[in-house]
Amino acid sequence: MNAGILGVGRFLPEKVVTNFDLEKTVDTSDEWIRTRTGIEERRIADERIDTSDMAYEAAVQALKDAAITAEEIDLILVATVTPDKAFPSVACIIQDKLGASKAAAMDISAACAGFTYGIVTASQYIKSGDYCHILVVGVEKLSKITDWNDRNTAVLFGDGAGAVVMGPVSEDRGILSFELGSDGSGGKHLEKADEFITMNGREVFKFAVRQMGESSLNVLKKAGLTKEEVDFLIPHQANIRIMEASRQRLELPVEKMSKVVHKYGNTSSASIPIALCEEVEAGRIKDGDLIVLVGFGAGLTWGAAAIRWGK
Repeated sequence: MNAGILGVGRFLPEKVVTNFDLEKTVDTSDEWIRTRTGIEERRIADERIDTSDMAYEAAVQALKDAAITAEEIDLILVATVTPDKAFPSVACIIQDKLGASKAAAMDISAACAGFTYGIVTASQYIKSGDYCHILVVGVEKLSKITDWNDRNTAVLFGDGAGAVVMGPVSEDRGILSFELGSDGSGGKHLEKADEFITMNGREVFKFAVRQMGESSLNVLKKAGLTKEEVDFLIPHQANIRIMEASRQRLELPVEKMSKVVHKYGNTSSASIPIALCEEVEAGRIKDGDLIVLVGFGAGLTWGAAAIRWGK
């Protein structure tokens, strides 16, 4: 038995904010944003929608896709750095809304690497035999901690949620290997010190380009696989140049890398599950495919996983 993904779901707010919209409020341009980040637009949740609302909608989709009821969920893990409030956790809020009466619940704070931390944590509970079905959600309402007058960060972030249901799969499917890591000495380069996100873009870029490529290769080596065997790469959707660096380290053709950053911007812990769900729905990820998930985030943190898709 191994631990794998049984179902996927996502939620994106309706409101679209384009680069041209941002041109009206900050000193930037559509060309500047596109050439440096690959972002063209992002989704922004209005005041009536909080983090738990988006998490709930994505979770409902994932449960339906997995053909699992809320009562069958043993544990809920929510990766987020933008909870509704300090406590109760987003996981507890959606545990109640879903009616997951048997489930334990907790949040994980690892920023953009949070979803990978979540699925790896879930896999350990499943492989131990203690839990059978675990809901993992990556969700952010970054708009509420973004300084919309700061052109260095206002152009980057968006809101959204992605979710998966994890459970037992056959031995040759599921998570084959993983890598999690942190470097707290770099935390000062990307943090929420006061009300808003602040970032040293140059330092974060250098770290991300190096770590995303290295982690991708490391999980393949741990699984006894080669980069030639990779069918699909799903990198954290932060910046197209960072994503391209990861793709090139794996020597993959462009069509084998997920790219939704142009539509949604950087949604932090939600970015990988949103991209995963989109690729699965589009039929670009098929049973037996080898996929690599890789991300980095504030902390600094990073995480990667090699997954054989299917049950």
